[in-house]
Amino acid sequence: MTEKANEPHHAYKSPSTVKRSGATVALFGEVLADVFPDRSVLGGAPFNVARHLKAFGLNPVLITRTGNDALRAELLDAMAACGMDTMGVQCDQNYPTGQVKVHFEGGTHRFEILPDQAYDHIHATVARMVALSIHPELVYFGTLAQRHAASRSALKTLLKHSSVPTFFDVNLRSPWYDASVLRKSLQHADTVKLNDEEMSIMAELFGLPGDTLADRARSFIRVFGIGQVLVTCGAEGAWLVQRDGSEVSMMPKGAPITVADTVGAGDGFSAVFMFGQLQGWPGEQILARAHEFAAAICTIRGAAPEQADFYEPFLRAWQS
Repeated sequence: MTEKANEPHHAYKSPSTVKRSGATVALFGEVLADVFPDRSVLGGAPFNVARHLKAFGLNPVLITRTGNDALRAELLDAMAACGMDTMGVQCDQNYPTGQVKVHFEGGTHRFEILPDQAYDHIHATVARMVALSIHPELVYFGTLAQRHAASRSALKTLLKHSSVPTFFDVNLRSPWYDASVLRKSLQHADTVKLNDEEMSIMAELFGLPGDTLADRARSFIRVFGIGQVLVTCGAEGAWLVQRDGSEVSMMPKGAPITVADTVGAGDGFSAVFMFGQLQGWPGEQILARAHEFAAAICTIRGAAPEQADFYEPFLRAWQS
């Protein structure tokens, strides 16, 4: 289905360009256990991004819902251990904490996402209360947690009561998305982040023209009123296209890395990008630093490091 170019756009809100040490970021969406062949670890893009932001010195508030089960206790313990605020973690008496099985095939990974989990039932009123109490400077959201009407309503309420820039981390997970949900998300997004494969899917879904990634990004901006589109291409680098049509690109430099797995690399990229925007870094610097951090995530097992000292070299370098 093709979007109409004259469809009304939302008012774009640009990210802060003032350094924000300790800025509050609201992250809406799923928390789930990634079940690997040999172990289970807590994951979900909003949770992964939140963990990184906390390590960077920000105040991430995760708005999600878990079951009243052992995984909830594990989550709360993990959040407490790294000093994260737990006020946005709702508890559901009927549905379990989310799970996804991770299968490795041909050097990459495939997710088997279980249906009808607690994060599908985030309560709108509670999400609104959290938003009003924390006064975030940025709201992050994705696609997966919008597969159920209850959580879609909660996100709509959150965005309505948070007049701040929004970061839509597309993260398409088949079959858990459709054109209607994606269209509304794009219309509420100030920054859209997606990879090159997702860009192709979205461009085809909405009939948007463009022979290159940058051209397609400009089509998204023109049709949906987005402020900027960030396209990641793994080892090939990343592109950032702004509303005024300007483009910043980054091609990786340095020796190839030894990849343990690629789980969470995109989440690491998103976290550094948001942090850099709040710190007022130039676009080229944001992309280079985000790629370097995402590459480092690929050298470890899982989406986030077990030791806090993983972050120290990056934080030292970013202070210079």
